[in-house]
Parts: sequence; structure tokens; C-alpha cells
Amino acid sequence: MMRHLPLAVGAAFLVALPFVGSESLVQYGINALLLATLAQGWNIIGGFTGYPSFGNSVFYGLGTYGTAIAMAQYHLPFGVGLALGALLGAACAVVFGLPILRLRGPYFAIATLGLSAVMSAIVANLEIAGKNIGLILPLFRGDRLFYELSLGLLVLSTATVAWVSRSRFGAGLVAIRENEDAAQVMGIDTTRWKVMALTLSSIFSALAGGIHAYWITFIDPASAFDSTLNVKMVIMTVFGGPGTVMGPVIGAFVLSAISEVLASSVSTVAGAFYGLVIVLAVVFIPRGLVDVGPGFRRLGWRYFAENVRRHRL
Repeated sequence: MMRHLPLAVGAAFLVALPFVGSESLVQYGINALLLATLAQGWNIIGGFTGYPSFGNSVFYGLGTYGTAIAMAQYHLPFGVGLALGALLGAACAVVFGLPILRLRGPYFAIATLGLSAVMSAIVANLEIAGKNIGLILPLFRGDRLFYELSLGLLVLSTATVAWVSRSRFGAGLVAIRENEDAAQVMGIDTTRWKVMALTLSSIFSALAGGIHAYWITFIDPASAFDSTLNVKMVIMTVFGGPGTVMGPVIGAFVLSAISEVLASSVSTVAGAFYGLVIVLAVVFIPRGLVDVGPGFRRLGWRYFAENVRRHRL
């Protein structure tokens, strides 16, 4: 019972924030919730499946543009635009996932990174997408609505990851992560399962992009397909605990808060912060923050030295 108390307190705080917090705190909350959702989406393909995708920013960008084009060019409702953006991201995951998910390791990472650059260049030359100028969405002033949408999306993504962690599908993804060749021998259609994982991951990334687009009311290719956003997803997931249910959420909230403080005080430090965090996390807590508590209770300060020794660092 006591183990779930911090989770319950945190959930109650998030629900109450838009009613008791300042406008700036609510805006910070929207950003943090969307980043946590992106980290959860990446966790499905990167944490459970073990494929280090640098292409989730593509799905975010497609969700952003799908929503923006529907609203700005065709004057469709936000809900319709959000659904179209999610469909666009999922379609991209299926079409491009089939060939690139046959690659492994660094080859897969490079292919997804290249996909992000190519998609940004394509969108920048489409008239319907506003080319390099971008698109302006209808103005809607309602931070509380966007906060509630972001919180609902995070709850949905976390519930999905919780299902994945307990399902036969999730067990298959973990088998692929641990030994893909052995998983194939066991009868798992690894390509199909990996495409399913990437598609599921893309839907949450695209939905987050759509919500963010309507919130800020302006998008362009550089911001929609920002590769540094994908770096944040990876770092937050690795820092919190890849392949776990709550790790990416905890990592996203902790790093978002620290980064916000650093950015407001010393902006040059904020840029170097993420690089330092991932180095320290990989060396001392490769299983993320969620493993620190149990590990420290078991081994004390030797927990960190044991991680260094076990991973031969």
C-alpha cells in the first residue's frame, strides 16, 4: 500500500495543478506532460524492443502537420485534425518501418535519423504545408484544456505501456530485445512485431505533436521535425528506466524540472545538461532511476560500483 502512495500523491498533484497553479506553471506542465508522453512512446520501440529509434520526431512532426493542415487549410475541427495526424504518423511507421526495421543496431539508428532529415525537407517544399514559412492555426486561449488533453494522453500512453509490460506482445518485444535470432527460432514474426511496436509508438508521438501544434498555433519544418526532441525522448527514458512502466514518466518530469531551472538561470548550462545526464546515467544507473531505490536498499553505495563493474565501464 505504501509503495503506491507516492504515485497516488503525484497523480493528485497533476490533476489539481491547473486549478491551483499559476499560468506559467500550467504552461510548464503542458510541456512536461507532452515530453513524458513522447518518452513513453519511445519506450515501446526503444525500451521494450531494444531498437534505438531516432525517427520518433518524424511521427511528432507528421502529427503536428496533419493537425495543422486539417485546421488551417481545410478548416476542420481540432479533433478531426488530431485523428488525421495520428493516422499520418501510423501510416509512415508502417510504410517505412517494414524496410528499416530489418536493420539492426547503429544501422537502424542512422536510417531513422536520415528519415527525419528527409521528411523535413519534403514538408518544406509542399505548398499545402506552407513550405518553409509554416502554418498558422486558429487561435484558442485555453491552457487548462491543453493541460487536460496532455494529461489524458499521458495517462493513455502509460496505461498502454502497462498493458504491453504484462502482455504476450510485450513478452515478444522483450525477447526480440534480448536475442532477436532466438526469438525468430521460437516462432515470433519479429518484423511484424517490430512494425507493430513502431506503429504504436508513432501514434502517441503524433498525438502529442497535434496537441502541441494547436497550443502554440504556429508550426514550421524546423520546429516540427526537430531532431533534438528525439534526443530528449531517449535521455528521459534512459534516465528514468527503459523498458519499465513509470521510468520514462519519472525521467521526463525530473529532467524537465531541472532543465527549466537551469534555462531560467544560466541558459548555456542547460544545453550541456542533457549530455552530462546521459553519460552519468549510462555509467552509474543503466537501469534508470526506478532501479536506484531497490538497488540501493540491497547493496548500499556499492550499487553504483556494481553497475560500473557489471557493464565493464
